[in-house]
Amino acid sequence: MLEYIYNLVQTLPPELAVVLLSITPITEIRLSIPFAMQVYGFTPYQAMFWSVLGDIIPAALLIYYLGPVSQFLIKRSRMARRFFAWLFSQTRQKFPEDYSALGKIALMLFVALPFPGFGAWSGAIAAWLFDMKKTEALIFILLGIILAALAVTGLSVGVFSIFKL
Repeated sequence: MLEYIYNLVQTLPPELAVVLLSITPITEIRLSIPFAMQVYGFTPYQAMFWSVLGDIIPAALLIYYLGPVSQFLIKRSRMARRFFAWLFSQTRQKFPEDYSALGKIALMLFVALPFPGFGAWSGAIAAWLFDMKKTEALIFILLGIILAALAVTGLSVGVFSIFKL
């Protein structure tokens, strides 16, 4: 798989390739940081910078545009109206305002876990589902992305240094 990705991005400038890898929902920071360091020889700081930049882009787009897209669909489709009514009854109506501070920390930690299914994409969708304020959600998602970047970079530097012995 890495060979396929390498062939796909080798014609791009390295920074753009790393940003595109981190934008992708499956790879995000989990692959973009080690890839940037091993393939392009980025320093850990460069790899983190370009990966965090790429990872925040889809999160911001999702947070700001999922609402308008869902409203558009609700107005035009009875099936979408029923689906979103059910979805919001399962999420927004069951999310008490008292837990909003805890929800922000949980969102940050959810995004920070560098495992498949977690990350900025899932965090942005969760923030939208629970109707969090956009700016606050984006701040906590960014903090989670930074924590994930630190964890992945630390693991990458540690793992790669073992092979240089």
